[in-house]
Amino acid sequence: MKPLVVLGDTLLDVDAEGTADRLCPEAPVPVVDLTARRRRPGGAGLAALLAARSAAEVVLVTPLGDDEPGHALTGLLEPDVTVLSLPLRGTTVCKTRVRAGGQSLLRLDSGNGTATAEPLPEGVREALGDAGAVLVADYGRGLTRNPHVRRALRELAGRVPVVWDPHPRGTEPVRHARLVTPNLAEAHSTLPGHDEPAELAKLLRDHWHAEAVAVTTGARGAVLADGYGQTAVPIPASARTPGHAAPDTCGAGDRFAAAATAALLTGADTTEAVATAVEAAARFVADGGATALSTHDGPTPEPQPATDAFGLAQRIHAEGGRLVATGGCFDLLHPGHVSLLRQARALGDALVVCLNSDASVRGLKGPARPLVRDRDRARLLAALSFVDAVAVFDEPSPAGVLERLRPHVWVKGGDYTHADLPEREVVERHGGEVVLVPTVPGYSTSRLVAAAASA
Repeated sequence: MKPLVVLGDTLLDVDAEGTADRLCPEAPVPVVDLTARRRRPGGAGLAALLAARSAAEVVLVTPLGDDEPGHALTGLLEPDVTVLSLPLRGTTVCKTRVRAGGQSLLRLDSGNGTATAEPLPEGVREALGDAGAVLVADYGRGLTRNPHVRRALRELAGRVPVVWDPHPRGTEPVRHARLVTPNLAEAHSTLPGHDEPAELAKLLRDHWHAEAVAVTTGARGAVLADGYGQTAVPIPASARTPGHAAPDTCGAGDRFAAAATAALLTGADTTEAVATAVEAAARFVADGGATALSTHDGPTPEPQPATDAFGLAQRIHAEGGRLVATGGCFDLLHPGHVSLLRQARALGDALVVCLNSDASVRGLKGPARPLVRDRDRARLLAALSFVDAVAVFDEPSPAGVLERLRPHVWVKGGDYTHADLPEREVVERHGGEVVLVPTVPGYSTSRLVAAAASA
């Protein structure tokens, strides 16, 4: 089955949990004694993480900053989601809820990041072209205003299900979206003066030129308007939250949209998809909502280490460790690759593999390569115990990636010479060294491909 692609704005959600049993002497405000801090992806990141509950393969296309919150988001999302990052103007948005006794007391927002209007990288265009369904999680940070994004979505809407989860500060859905999923407040803000969910769903369907609109109404479920009329879709009794509970509904809209998209991906019609989404969102809230997805529980609210390649490099440098990097296509992983990677990891405290993207491999090896897509090659490499992170690059040379990583050691196989490595200048300029390690005789991807073809 083809991947489910989530496209939208991602932010970092933080819950600062504590107790509040006294007032501040300087002002009549509660004093919160922090006991834990929990972090999770928000916005499109949360939608992608939730989509991974219902779809076998999820790809997230989102702008991310080259900063600690951006690195943390990559670490929180992988390996459940393949992250394809776009440039971000400014810093990654972080929203911190201060909570005590299960109640939110205050929210602190930081970061000003917005999407750019730059053309989409080839890897992103390929991922969208390969999508079986697309969820647009618009959080009003500019990605859906990008003309290249809108053009791609208009083309996709003609051949695969496009589900659009709108935002008051976002842009209108592209025409012929399979399903648009505003909540009641978002529906009111788009068409003020109309109160009934069924009427709003019908009017919004015409307003947005969508195939269907489902207005979600919280505990009452949703109202669907499509070419057959309006249909109320209630929450099944088995999925309702107990009456005594005080549910946290944060993320319920993301769960609804993600479940609907996953259902459409598997061939469900719109009515079936909305019924599936209503039940999934209700169970999500009953199970604790987005808070249940948070990580880094504990009494010490220290930052979670980043686990992506650049966050890892930043941490190794800060700790005075020795960062090792190597690179290549790794199209068919064979014993020669494993030997090189194992030797490379033994030279330092962490190993980053710089991996040629599909476009880069085609430029180097010809149109018949690669045999394995870059996201699958990256997953395979990351599964090896001696590989700590993978960084995919589009250029013919890894020089740009090495400028950011600044490894202490750059490792290549002994079939190269120092003169064959144009990236040597970058490594040595940052104080690193180039090490050539012995290769296993008789193994190369090109030779394996040729042998398979002749057989």
